[in-house]
Amino acid sequence: MANTKSALKRVQVAERNRLRNKTYKSAVKTLMKSYLAAVQTHAANPTAESLQEVQRRMSEVYSKIDKAVKRGVLHTNNGARKKSNLAKALKRAQPQPETSTPASSDASAS
Repeated sequence: MANTKSALKRVQVAERNRLRNKTYKSAVKTLMKSYLAAVQTHAANPTAESLQEVQRRMSEVYSKIDKAVKRGVLHTNNGARKKSNLAKALKRAQPQPETSTPASSDASAS
């Protein structure tokens, strides 16, 4: 238990901030899960509508992550890492166009 008034206040402030931070972190996690579910749906059946839905959810998640970073709930690098992983998930889910390497076997045959 706190021995001084200032220590008691710090305990109260820490608890208040913990609860506030918890709501932001929970919201970020929830939005990330809904975004990843939308990405999975888009990967299974890629349509223009599903891509638009994925991009809308990505915008929401990015906004919530940026707000959490701005308020000090998440560290700057942690927020950047989360956004990077979300972008990578979308890139992995999108179909890759077939590109052929320009005659790499011909160069070794010469």
